[in-house]
Amino acid sequence: MTSQTHMRREILEIPAIVENLLSHEQANMKAAAKVLAERDPAFLISVARGSSDHAATYFKYATELTAGVPVASVGPSIASIYEKKLKLQGAACLAISQSGKSPDIVRMADMAREAGALTFAMTNHADSDLANVSAHTLNLQAGAELSVAATKTFVTSVVSALWLLAEWQRDEALLEAIHKLPQALEKAVTMDWSALGEQIASQPSLFCLGRGTTLAMSNEAALKFKETCQLHAESYSSAEVLHGPVSIVDQGFPVIALTAADQAEQALVDVADQIADKGAMVFATSDKVQRASRLPVAATAHPLTDPISLITSFYALVEQVAVSRGVNPDEPRHLKKVTETV
Repeated sequence: MTSQTHMRREILEIPAIVENLLSHEQANMKAAAKVLAERDPAFLISVARGSSDHAATYFKYATELTAGVPVASVGPSIASIYEKKLKLQGAACLAISQSGKSPDIVRMADMAREAGALTFAMTNHADSDLANVSAHTLNLQAGAELSVAATKTFVTSVVSALWLLAEWQRDEALLEAIHKLPQALEKAVTMDWSALGEQIASQPSLFCLGRGTTLAMSNEAALKFKETCQLHAESYSSAEVLHGPVSIVDQGFPVIALTAADQAEQALVDVADQIADKGAMVFATSDKVQRASRLPVAATAHPLTDPISLITSFYALVEQVAVSRGVNPDEPRHLKKVTETV
């Protein structure tokens, strides 16, 4: 492909799109956070699939670390296929869907509302079915996304979820970091991860590693390798990969380790170096590695915003890998933009 892909253009739009989100959703976000604080839920549930579920995983870790409130991902089929009800009185429910159209996500959010949960829809379509069954809608403000592979809508989902948390907890340091994100993301899209790209372009398989909040980004990275590059990738927590999966690692096996500058960094780095010792070609987003290779990162103002910068740099890489493998990342085979599951 000689022309720029839709995916590439949309990745380059991420800094401006995040700026647009922060400019246009301020009042709505504060109002949503206010009712969440008034509810003071003992627990939250998330409802999502695919990339949106990875955003929910990020929200889970960020919320448990910041607010001390547990967050559980609930299978949409509980409501749609099995037609069961959950005891959600006093809880809050965050449903994330770029399109807001998938029937199982909509049904689960509707059931949560009927069961007494305070419901929030996070979607790029504020007039969608999901928005209509939810008490509060948070608009991702990402504009049209033409590539089948979600990039800017994933980033705005993560930013929105973190922003809701920061407003709810009145965390001024985190709020300041969120509002500085557009500048950091301008740098993130330019990070040179080509050394990693060269190692994996001709490989059939690889591992993606994360820990804590970056596990969500590892999950997203593995999905994007599969859907845009037709490359088999598996995501693991660095705490789990040595419990069996490492057995398939041999000489030159590629591994990408995504770590933020937080308390989990050293633990992930130690595992990355151990796997490098076994002959794997390991790349990590940390300057603490001894045996693994270091990937450059665009630092942010807070450990909880670091993963957003990392996934933005990753997107720039994965599009390049897809093109080098002769795959059109805008139209992955067997896939369509909106998947409506029952």
